[in-house]
Amino acid sequence: MAAKDIFDLRFDRSHADLWPMLEKLYGGHPAYDEFCQALTAEMRAAWKSRPADLKELDLKRDLEPDWFQRPDMLGYVFYVDRFAGDLNGVHEHLDYLENLGVTYVHLMPCLKPRPGDSDGGYSVMDYRMVNPDYGTMGDLTRLAKALRTRGMSLCIDMVLNHTAKEHAWARKAAQGDPAHQDYYLMFDSDHLPKQYEQTLVEIFPDNAPGSFTHYPDIGKWVWTTFNEHQWDLNWANPQVFLEIAKIMLFLANKGVDVLRLDAVAFMWKRMGTRCQSEPEVHQILRALRAVTRIVAASVLHLEEAIVGPAEMLTYFGRGEHDGREGNLAYHNNLMVQYWSALAARDTRLMTHVLKTHFPVHLTNATYATYIRCHDDIGWAITDEDAGAIGVTGAGHRNFLSDFYEGSFPGSFSRGALFQFNEVTGDKRISGTFASLAGLEQAKDKGDPVEISNAVQRMLLGNALIASFGGVPLIYMGDEIAMTNDYGYMRKPEQAHDSRWLHRPHMDWDAALAPEADSPEKDVLTGTRWIYQRRKDVPALHGGHPTQIIDPPSNAIFAFSRLAPTGPLVCLFNFAEQWQEITVEWMRDQGIVQFYDLLSDAPVTSDNGTYKLPPYGAVWLT
Repeated sequence: MAAKDIFDLRFDRSHADLWPMLEKLYGGHPAYDEFCQALTAEMRAAWKSRPADLKELDLKRDLEPDWFQRPDMLGYVFYVDRFAGDLNGVHEHLDYLENLGVTYVHLMPCLKPRPGDSDGGYSVMDYRMVNPDYGTMGDLTRLAKALRTRGMSLCIDMVLNHTAKEHAWARKAAQGDPAHQDYYLMFDSDHLPKQYEQTLVEIFPDNAPGSFTHYPDIGKWVWTTFNEHQWDLNWANPQVFLEIAKIMLFLANKGVDVLRLDAVAFMWKRMGTRCQSEPEVHQILRALRAVTRIVAASVLHLEEAIVGPAEMLTYFGRGEHDGREGNLAYHNNLMVQYWSALAARDTRLMTHVLKTHFPVHLTNATYATYIRCHDDIGWAITDEDAGAIGVTGAGHRNFLSDFYEGSFPGSFSRGALFQFNEVTGDKRISGTFASLAGLEQAKDKGDPVEISNAVQRMLLGNALIASFGGVPLIYMGDEIAMTNDYGYMRKPEQAHDSRWLHRPHMDWDAALAPEADSPEKDVLTGTRWIYQRRKDVPALHGGHPTQIIDPPSNAIFAFSRLAPTGPLVCLFNFAEQWQEITVEWMRDQGIVQFYDLLSDAPVTSDNGTYKLPPYGAVWLT
């Protein structure tokens, strides 16, 4: 079949996901017909220039559409400079990633940022260039190819809500070019901005209050949701869609497998709302997915929307968009509930939230599961959900912030506050996995019991995200239990942002030659074992339903992976005490063989009960 024929078939296949969405968004725009012609021409040009090996990968993944849901998927996330210095340095550590079992590599923001404070790289001034500190676009392309030869996929960030104010489009807008001013949301007075702000939520109230910035030199108020140097794009302008689509196809043709679409919830503005997750956002994202699916069918979209359960699920596509929007989305609530259950030694809220608000199955999509990321932890717990187990939402959120900051009596954690909104009472937390799980404090005390508990908490978390359903993500250094890096406070460009606390430089000595009988080695060995076992358990395929089940104890979280070969029941003890489970309860869940696939050993009972150890996890069949 000719290459042109393949393009035409894919073009026809995605017709309903592209053109009806664009008609809804831009049909009334005077330049709509020209826009459609230009978009079609850009897609054909990108297809024509797509490398042959990537076209072959497109065909392979078209024939195996579940490739990213398989249990051999494991993600690893890092900042290039903190992991390896630059892109060329990453090649030296591919053996390490392969030995860990990694099949998905997420380079934290690596496109060219503005100089100085760039919000950790998310203030991009050129989407077609790599951060010069990391290398060149040629270096990124070579790394992508090296990863493909090892069966690894490359993920990079694509910021959709805003650009840096130094971006070429923004510079032209600041110079008065009306066409480029229409790329952004710019106002001649503060009349409309004040009306919008009545219902907007501040994102960074401490260091970037408000959602608009006045620039006297250009006589404009500019919408700046996140920071003064990040100008929000005007997605009501079809030219913005065209420009972003062109960039996405450019990156796809460089070998990028996963586009992590950043800050998507904020893309569409509507007076009288929060300007988050408006219906048009999903029309845009569905259309963008159609564009890449036509030209680069092997590319996935990971939609970053850290919001409540009902809102988060819309980024997979719900209703008419079901299965037609994001391939991946972060399971923020699983992460929040893991930390909540650890602090409370109580899984009732976790069970309620994950059972009540999440479907047992997703269409053509799966979760990105994680324990922490580069960002802070916000306590996405509603008053209604907290009330369902007899606590107040505000009280529980404050408890969690105090606990993980380390100020709550008896806390094992050492973290730091990130932002405090006095109006809403919202407090968020920074800290590495190991420090929040108690290892830093336990090592300082020299307490071997607490050190062991901290290690087991970390392995519990890995066992959870490895089995829940989706693509588990390891943040750099968590596999070797790296603790907080307080050096950021001595750097003026970072001192205002406590998130740098959990962005340390990789400790390669600990990674390649961990000290014997150390917690770092215990975590590394345990982490490798968990993800090796995951690969050997077909029931953990992301396409199989995950059904939350009522546990035999308030300290246990339980779910069943409903595989065609029979249920796999996964149990997790969130307390320091042993928990008893009756054999009768286990049989009621469909457990027949009483074999733990995680430890790869049979389960034994004593007088009709099985004892789950402190912070223990089992995958029972």
